[in-house]
Amino acid sequence: MKRRIKSVLKYIPLCLAGLFFFVPFIWLISTSLKSSDQIFSYPPEWIPKPAKYSNYREAFEAIPYLKYILNTMKTTSLAVLGNVLSAPMIGYAFGKLKWPGRDKVFMLVVATMMLPFTVTMIPLYSLFSRLGWINTYIPLVLPDFLGTAYFIFLMRQFYRNLPDEFMEAARIDGASELWVYARIALPLEKPAVVTVALFSFVWSWTDFMGPLIYLTKSSKWTISLGLSQFTNTYGVDWALLMAASAIAILPMVILFFFLQKYFVEGSMSSGVKG
Repeated sequence: MKRRIKSVLKYIPLCLAGLFFFVPFIWLISTSLKSSDQIFSYPPEWIPKPAKYSNYREAFEAIPYLKYILNTMKTTSLAVLGNVLSAPMIGYAFGKLKWPGRDKVFMLVVATMMLPFTVTMIPLYSLFSRLGWINTYIPLVLPDFLGTAYFIFLMRQFYRNLPDEFMEAARIDGASELWVYARIALPLEKPAVVTVALFSFVWSWTDFMGPLIYLTKSSKWTISLGLSQFTNTYGVDWALLMAASAIAILPMVILFFFLQKYFVEGSMSSGVKG
């Protein structure tokens, strides 16, 4: 009996914390179904009466929504592909291979995470402008194929926790290092790879600053820039903005529910060991 009471007391704070973080999402859905006069009513109305489902249709008609979604899918899929290809391979080189200056180079890579985007924004824009890549998706996806510091760090921590016996046995049998990586190390780190893919998807899907800097033509805008069109000189159309935002975050919600097992496992196992 005491054990059950302790278990209940342990989960009550977690449920309250979960509810606290879930409230903004509930308010988002509630606002997306309200009329303009209901949004600013006091006291706030959590349940719209009546619910205005036409906000979703009007949000699609107000901006080229499907076009922005397709553009976002292009950049996001390429970003995920780039990180899934680069981060595990680079992380393996830092975690399992021995070469001169490995730890120093790794510390240099980790140090780049301390640089805010505002510091590198102008040099990167100047570089991509000289290469003629402004108003293309290349600046948004190319860095992911070259390796993202956080994902490299994440994969390196996974490989550090992987026993060396598996790889040593394959090397003794004459397997090449590439074979060891592709057939032994990488399959054992599936939760970490899924975690990288999930984080990469969320970061790319919600990226606003990158498209704002590099995409000048509205025909190439992503959904983050598209949502800004609901803001004008006279104010913000909150009902349509919330309706459009609710649809925009739907893929992330679905993805998390399908991959939450790997996401939690990957986040818990990464750690900072080594």
